[in-house]
Amino acid sequence: MKVTVAIDSLKGSLSSLEAGEAIRQGVLRAYPAAHVTVRPLADGGEGTVEALALGMGGRTEKVTVTGPVGRPVECVYGIIDETRTAIVEMSGAAGITLVSDAERNPMNTTTYGVGEVIRDAIKKGCRRFIVGIGGSATNDGGVGMLQALGFGMLDGKGNQVSFGAKGLEELAKITDGNVIPELSECSFKIACDVTNPLCGEHGASAVYGPQKGATPAMILKMDKWLSDYADLAVKAFPKADKEHPGTGAAGGLGFAFLTFTNAVLESGIKIVLDETRLEDYIKDADIVVTGEGRLDGQTVMGKAPIGVANIAKKYGKTVIAFSGCVTEDARACNGGGIDAYFPILRGVVTLAEAMDHGNAERNMTAAVEQAFRLVRALRGEM
Repeated sequence: MKVTVAIDSLKGSLSSLEAGEAIRQGVLRAYPAAHVTVRPLADGGEGTVEALALGMGGRTEKVTVTGPVGRPVECVYGIIDETRTAIVEMSGAAGITLVSDAERNPMNTTTYGVGEVIRDAIKKGCRRFIVGIGGSATNDGGVGMLQALGFGMLDGKGNQVSFGAKGLEELAKITDGNVIPELSECSFKIACDVTNPLCGEHGASAVYGPQKGATPAMILKMDKWLSDYADLAVKAFPKADKEHPGTGAAGGLGFAFLTFTNAVLESGIKIVLDETRLEDYIKDADIVVTGEGRLDGQTVMGKAPIGVANIAKKYGKTVIAFSGCVTEDARACNGGGIDAYFPILRGVVTLAEAMDHGNAERNMTAAVEQAFRLVRALRGEM
């Protein structure tokens, strides 16, 4: 029996690799001689650094950078030395979880720290970047990041504009004479699963501004400023296209990457599946195991377990999924390539008890063991 395991993290409970190891133990209880391969899985959001860096033989680095409200924060990112690849989650430097409710105001929050992380990785020899841009606290169009990389985002007096979306109102000129030279050698894969343009009713400010603390009046101002910024950028940087799908991601950070760097926007799960070469491991498996913290009707909308199932079905493989909980509409997963799924909870418990690391680990192993004992019985191998 050959089993390939690729499960997303159970957020707040088990990492991707921890969940995978618990599954491996469960399989081996039922099939002691099974060959079980655990591969990292993430969708480009939280957990991507750990899943890719540790799962691909890389390492993690810590760097102190400017946080979204100007205070120093410690950001962890990954490096895979063999391919000179850095794995960055922008939320580690400019994420909304780094901002208190009272401080949520996209007029003030900056992506400067994201640029500092990139600069640090470049100094350490990285030239390929995988960047997840979900969970941002910002709406500055990526101007802060660009400032940290050496771009002149200048006001009418030739000074760098202020941090935050309010700096966009001051922006009069963009220069690249002081950009760190190595940036031209770098390529960026941006994990982006939204298609919002930069501006307008479906743009960064209107759609994502409210959750970052923006009032209706702020949204109108920020939307105009982002449009003016894009119009200014296109004069010197022909790639600038404020209508391009995904440019509105992370408060316009998608626009900054596409306009000012050698970047492509791709589905987060596609990037992870490609980088981890999961297909190579699935080809030879008898059974593929996947899952995430919660399986529901949204899982089929491009989330990690369905990405795994899609590959598995190319080769006619059986796919079993495990999760902390499932909802009634999770039945959609069966139509998405997951042959059967199982919640791992074994009794009525509090949420805290269910998410306890040790409990989740034991529950996962026990659920997997019983599922694979059924597989073994159905195959007449008991």
